[in-house]
Amino acid sequence: MAEPTIAQIFGTGATRLASGASAPSAGLFIPDTALIAAGLTTPTTASGEGHFVAVLINGQTYLTQTAFDSNIDQSIYVSTGFSSFTTRGTDNDPYTVRQLTINLAKLDDGSTLNPGDY
Repeated sequence: MAEPTIAQIFGTGATRLASGASAPSAGLFIPDTALIAAGLTTPTTASGEGHFVAVLINGQTYLTQTAFDSNIDQSIYVSTGFSSFTTRGTDNDPYTVRQLTINLAKLDDGSTLNPGDY
């Protein structure tokens, strides 16, 4: 099988932008529609953390352990951890803590974590 695509991981419409005369710098483009599909209702005013969570949710949709187990070219899978509760602040307000575990797999060569390996 092939390595997962940008759109499969980041959502429909996500793409790499090439640099050139009309676009001076390359980058990753994730349209608001992909973030909305992940549950981010107001991408134009949402926080950076909200955008990050939407990206994680989109990734979790495709980067499953089942897909990882069946596709040798996939190196990452996202799994749900255990929810818990904590209190924060001076009033000890109750918070729910939700976990997503991001698992990174590569051939063991003893090196440190490097994004280029995945």
